[in-house]
Amino acid sequence: MSRRLPPIDRSRIRTVPARRRPSKVKRSEEAVPHQPGASFTEFLDGLPGILGAADLNQVIAAAARAHQRKKILLWGFGAHLIKVGLAPVVVDLMQRGMVGGLLMNGAGCVHDLELAMMGRTSEDVAPALDDGTFGMAKETSEALNQAINAGHADGLGMGAAVGRAIETGRFPHKGRSVLASAHRLGIPVTVHAAIGTDIHHMHPSADGAALGATSHRDFELLTSLVATLEGGVLFNIGSAVILPEVFLKALALARNLGHEVDKFTTVNLDFIRHYRPSVNVVERPTRRGGKGYSLVGHHEILVPMIAAGLIEAEAAREARSSRKRPGKKR
Repeated sequence: MSRRLPPIDRSRIRTVPARRRPSKVKRSEEAVPHQPGASFTEFLDGLPGILGAADLNQVIAAAARAHQRKKILLWGFGAHLIKVGLAPVVVDLMQRGMVGGLLMNGAGCVHDLELAMMGRTSEDVAPALDDGTFGMAKETSEALNQAINAGHADGLGMGAAVGRAIETGRFPHKGRSVLASAHRLGIPVTVHAAIGTDIHHMHPSADGAALGATSHRDFELLTSLVATLEGGVLFNIGSAVILPEVFLKALALARNLGHEVDKFTTVNLDFIRHYRPSVNVVERPTRRGGKGYSLVGHHEILVPMIAAGLIEAEAAREARSSRKRPGKKR
């Protein structure tokens, strides 16, 4: 038989003064309800200073500080960013000088080129896989492979090669192309391909040597960009494996070559928390004095909010600077 235990005597508990007890949430951190006609800056300021909302504002502030101090802002993303209609937002940031470099996976080239070429992208994979037509779009693969092969012959990286082809080719919607805009504006863009992961790799025009060489040149270019990341910000938007791994190697190489890359901010954005972005973007790279953030949510909501916050912060800075300038003497 089990021994019967006496009931707990709650009259003997030790209490502490509530006002002296540490508290994680303060009234001053509560949200401020939005008012009709209020600005986007007021909306951001009205978010609660707690958890994800606090992180969002801190990310915007870190990026705004870096931009003001002329430190690099590196934007990395998987193809989903382009597929959910965010290329115009990225292009706008590029035109505003808020992008120091871009890094992307190979699928990003596919969707960026198709949208530039015909204004639509993203096939229905399941039925196409059933009938054997998945990834067999003729014009898409021919254009990409021709661009990469030509770039290989000219000693270019994959990002520069595809960007050049879109910008100089007959693509009616090239103005919204991330790759073409990077070429036009002289912004470095690196593409990190994994052989066999992208539809144009299946086609006879694909050249493994060209794919490997152009992507490896982009890895070297990325390392040069990462070597300047001190004081800057790196965004990883939706890449769960490729970019976190590539970034970690580029950082390791830059540090091995003696570059000071210790204090910077990293931001990972995705629908859920994945292992590699958590450790290879948010945690490990920032151990020597930086700060990593993880924002969970839809790209089509979070990315425009970050971009708008950056634009508003820059506008506020310019307004303050204008007020400080002495007027002209007459």
